Amino acid sequence: MATFVHLTPAANAPGIRRSGIRAARSGARGVYCFPVLPSYTLTHQWLRELARFGHRGPMTAVHLRLDDAEPVLVGHYGDRPRADTAAGAVRRIAALADPRGWEVFVPRAVAAREVRAVRAVPQGVGWRYRPDAHGRRPCTCFGCRERGGYGARRLRERLPHPVDGPAPPPRVLLARIAAAGDPGDPAELRAALHWFGLRRRGPLPELARLAAHPDAGVREDLVWAVGHWTTPGVPALLDTLAADPDPDVRDAVAALRDPA
Repeated sequence: MATFVHLTPAANAPGIRRSGIRAARSGARGVYCFPVLPSYTLTHQWLRELARFGHRGPMTAVHLRLDDAEPVLVGHYGDRPRADTAAGAVRRIAALADPRGWEVFVPRAVAAREVRAVRAVPQGVGWRYRPDAHGRRPCTCFGCRERGGYGARRLRERLPHPVDGPAPPPRVLLARIAAAGDPGDPAELRAALHWFGLRRRGPLPELARLAAHPDAGVREDLVWAVGHWTTPGVPALLDTLAADPDPDVRDAVAALRDPA
């Protein structure tokens, strides 16, 4: 029998003892786990990372045993997993020089009879974000940053990303647009519109005049900047730009209104 550990909030422990581990409902249905290795730290390496995702209270370790021939998927979290048996997954991970970031996926629920123990575990075990992340300068680009996470705003302010912000205040951006002249230097206007595009609302009346700018690139960037705003008047402005003589501007409006 192959032995694995599944990490879950302690609040789920009573239900797991009674009914087992339910299959996850997001994406593929199943249960993530990791083999029990001689190293306690490696066995519970995922704890701090899993604790970041909105779980309240401490995490706990659920030990389970599966038949050696049980079909599973095994792989590194950044790679495509491969089909294997439970015993094969244990052998593969145990033979690795660095098994951090590896995981096993059981494509079904785990029955209560397969749960062998539910144990408390120290809450400081494991890595966060990725193995070896400690000591590395964090990336604050839109794809890497954790929106709404603890200290996320201070981190973005301390390490601003050249493309993804944080954006300058609207008054600063409006001053740049005014300084660009009339009708305005396209490069300066497009740079300001990029920053406005990172906001959820903005000063639409001050930007609406750019819908008549002679440079089609400015008009297209205006679409992308304000198209997702909740500011009143955005739909009417998009209606105007939907009839723009430039096909790229019209396509931008159509892409916003029909993402599919």
